[in-house]
Amino acid sequence: MITILCSGSRGDFQPYIALAMELKKLGKDVRITGMREFESFVRGYGIDFYPIQADFKSLNVDEKMLQEASQADNPLKMLLTFNKMKKYGILIANEYYASCENNELIIYHPGCTMGYFAAEKLGIPSVLASPFPMHKTKERLSVISYGKSKSSPMRNLMSYSMLQGMLWLASKDAVVGYWKKEFGGLPKNFGKPYERHTDKKHPAVVSCSNFVFKRPSDWNENVHQKGYWFVDEIVDYTPSKELADFLDSGEKPVYIGFGSVFRAELKESMTKLIVDALAKAGKRGIICGMGKIENLPKNVIAIDSIPHSWLFERVAAVCHHGGAGTTSAGFKAGVPSIITPFSNDQFAWAHRAYDLGVGSKPIPIKELTSDKLAEALSYVEQGKIVANAKTLAKNIATENGARDCAKIIVDSLKR
Repeated sequence: MITILCSGSRGDFQPYIALAMELKKLGKDVRITGMREFESFVRGYGIDFYPIQADFKSLNVDEKMLQEASQADNPLKMLLTFNKMKKYGILIANEYYASCENNELIIYHPGCTMGYFAAEKLGIPSVLASPFPMHKTKERLSVISYGKSKSSPMRNLMSYSMLQGMLWLASKDAVVGYWKKEFGGLPKNFGKPYERHTDKKHPAVVSCSNFVFKRPSDWNENVHQKGYWFVDEIVDYTPSKELADFLDSGEKPVYIGFGSVFRAELKESMTKLIVDALAKAGKRGIICGMGKIENLPKNVIAIDSIPHSWLFERVAAVCHHGGAGTTSAGFKAGVPSIITPFSNDQFAWAHRAYDLGVGSKPIPIKELTSDKLAEALSYVEQGKIVANAKTLAKNIATENGARDCAKIIVDSLKR
């Protein structure tokens, strides 16, 4: 059995589902460990699941803290939020450790460092699997600084130290608390495990296209970046009649959705802003993930959650918060992006889309107006933006990150 330790929101689980599906194709028994609320979602792809029985409600997680996490728009705010979140990791450390027992290999998200130390204690190998580039390099800034600071070799290295430090801050106390309680001290060689890829038996794998951020030449040879980890949808999606009729009734609409970072109290003001912007730009639009919306004009429709892989290929552009998964789905679909980052690494993906010539200039959510959104909608109509988006999609299609990284993981076991 191979167990993958995950954390985060639904979108954070998707690349790991893709990796698990490829490992299964290679003949491996594999399961994902995570909060129980994601069990049906993961099992829906035929992947076994080890549920952490605690959840935000049973842990009595401060809702204000979760809101702060979704609004952390600079490294200091991110650091403070990660520091507040660490106490909740302590409460579920025993469950994450138990999920590592009786396995041949552990794969772990960088926020789940229990996986590294549990594997060491149990005498089995581990693989760091990151949903974004996080290993130190002099060649570019990390995803918490890209687009915000000027690049230089020293500044670049410092930005990765900060990124790794925040991830470590959020997870190390869980390891410390569990180890002291169960084993009477700290784990052997205790410290950040993110750069410990000294041989082919302990590789790291990264979900990112080399056409979006090229693999740095100064990375350790055992750090592998082969492309995005896209989920192979196992069933064809059938849209509602309302959505199918809307798509067929005019020019391609614009997708607008802000994922799990969207807050219900913004619904009324955000709906008005979006409707006004679409009217100013003369566009049709699909608003996703904001619930039922009454009295929309004929050029706008509201829908619930929908597979991005199905919808994005049928729209003219995608406007979203800049989550890594949503951004990569937009790139894969070959349509222009309008990114309105809320927090954390979303700013990096917004700036990268603009730098690649496949999107508009970033519009931080705090600065979003109907005029700015209308201008962005017109900007991404340009022929060069549309052509660049299609070219990027063709290049991304030449990679199969989940398959190639799964092969690397299985090969590491043979060694």
